[in-house]
Amino acid sequence: MEKYALDRIPDSERRSWWSIALIWAGSIISVSALMVGGVIVQGMPLVQGIIAGAIGYTIVLVLMIFQGMMGADFGVPTVITASSAFGSQGAKYVISAILAISCIGWFGVQTGICGAAFSQIMYMWLGVEIPVWLSGLIWGIIMLLTAVYGYEALEYLNYIAIPALIILCIVGVVMVIKNFGAVSLKSYTPKENYSWSYAIGLSVGGFAVGGTIAADLTRYARKRKDAILSGLIGIWPAGVFLVVIGGLLTVVAGTFDITIALAQLGLGLIGSIILVLATWTTNTVNAYSGGLALVNLFNLKSEKRGLMTLIAGAIGTILAVVGLLDHFTSFLTILTAGIPPVSGCMIADYWICKKGNKEAWQNNIPKVNWIGLISWAVGFAIAIFVNVGISAINGVIASMVLYCALYYPFYSKKTVKSIESIVEK
Repeated sequence: MEKYALDRIPDSERRSWWSIALIWAGSIISVSALMVGGVIVQGMPLVQGIIAGAIGYTIVLVLMIFQGMMGADFGVPTVITASSAFGSQGAKYVISAILAISCIGWFGVQTGICGAAFSQIMYMWLGVEIPVWLSGLIWGIIMLLTAVYGYEALEYLNYIAIPALIILCIVGVVMVIKNFGAVSLKSYTPKENYSWSYAIGLSVGGFAVGGTIAADLTRYARKRKDAILSGLIGIWPAGVFLVVIGGLLTVVAGTFDITIALAQLGLGLIGSIILVLATWTTNTVNAYSGGLALVNLFNLKSEKRGLMTLIAGAIGTILAVVGLLDHFTSFLTILTAGIPPVSGCMIADYWICKKGNKEAWQNNIPKVNWIGLISWAVGFAIAIFVNVGISAINGVIASMVLYCALYYPFYSKKTVKSIESIVEK
């Protein structure tokens, strides 16, 4: 079981970029990512929808590269790399709480999706009726156990899942083109009329949280270059590929319900099973990051990471089983809008104001950095209430600009605590 939570990952435990890229690919290959491609294509011609999806994932990639390099520099998770931008106490109580609630909530959402899909599989193909709540409970426990064991369990799971998912997608593309032809795909007319900003926003929103918490995985990277390559190879190709697959399946089925689309291609049973596997690879990261946030929030030692991950996943599973997520998802969506501005403040603090200098970062960590908290709050509000452009990016840019504007005239250089003292405390 992984023994590191807030502690710096020692050099001997660091991994190659492709190991981290594999987990990133597993985290993005999911039912929800396929549905994003399908939703975009419902409002745009196929080619334009694919371009919009690619632009969205490019934006997310830029965001996660900067966040990921911080993880590689310090070897600690997001809740600790946020200490300079928000202060040691601000990061511990405000940022950790936001990340914990969001990750736990989305673990529950994905568990509910997985449970419903599995129940549908069993009924459609075997005639066995399994209550959705029971399916959600079973799969919640399975996904949770993987997350509890930590990084290595995530790594081994993706060794199995990624090839299977890639094969499914390739087979799906071949069957779509064979059965429906390239000409009919080209002549497809969308049901809606989405603007470019709205379509790109759908793509960005699908993984904006993942980009913000990149350090949770890239803390295992040996160098900044490895953090960059892990995102470049693990996220962008997989994300764009899923937009293509989701779009093609939606064109064929007339709906972004991926299970129905696969059934129309004769891939219902096998395809649905692999889609459950895709949810598994994604949801383990939710529980894993939620556990890290809880460790920091409650000031626990690293050996409690497994227990906190267990608690995070258990709460999410219970939410899914009792159906509370039906009333919680809107709140969760609003809360999630507050996460991208976190990265805006962190990027402004480390990469702009401190020029990416590790020593400057380590030697200037106050207990509470009001500049960061104010900038985050403003970015959060703009992400929710400004309806022009892409909400997640509006929040990131607003928080970044305001942080820089406040930093130079008001920042106090009193000082402080190194990252090692924060971790020990």
